Amino acid sequence: MYIADAKRLTHAGAKKMMEIATSKAREAGVAVTIAIVDAGGHLILLERMEGGRFHTVQSATTKAVCAASNRRPTSAHGAQGQSLDVSHVLGLALAAGPECWTAMEGGCPIIVDGQCIGGIGVAGGDWKFDETLGQEAVKAIGAEWGNQQVQS
Repeated sequence: MYIADAKRLTHAGAKKMMEIATSKAREAGVAVTIAIVDAGGHLILLERMEGGRFHTVQSATTKAVCAASNRRPTSAHGAQGQSLDVSHVLGLALAAGPECWTAMEGGCPIIVDGQCIGGIGVAGGDWKFDETLGQEAVKAIGAEWGNQQVQS
C-alpha cells in the first residue's frame, strides 16, 4: 500500500496531558519539566514548573523523543527491549545522538489503536515518580503507554 491512514496527537490532547501532569506534580510538591512530542519527535509542548532545574528541560525532551522513536517506555534496554550494560547504553546514546536516546525512565510513548502518535517525557522527580506521571498523563487522553503491539 502506498498511502496510510494515520492518527496524530492534537494540541488539545497535548494540553490535556500537560494539565494532568503538572497538576499531579504540584499536588506531590515536586517541580518537574514535561515535554510532549509528536510521532516524529517534534516538540508540541514543554513546561518547566516553578523551581524545576534547568537541566530537566533537556532530560524531559530526550525522554519524550526516545519513547516516541522506540514506541515503548524509556529504560536501560535497547530498541528491541534487550538489557544493555553500561558501555552499550553509552554507545547507543552516542550513536543515536544524546538528544534522541536515553536510558533514564520517565519517557512514555502515546499509543492509540496500535499507532504511536507521540511521546511524553518527565524529569525532575525520582525515576518512578517521573515514569508514573507520564503514564497517568497518557491515560488521561484515553491512550496507552505500555508494551502493547504497536504498528510499524
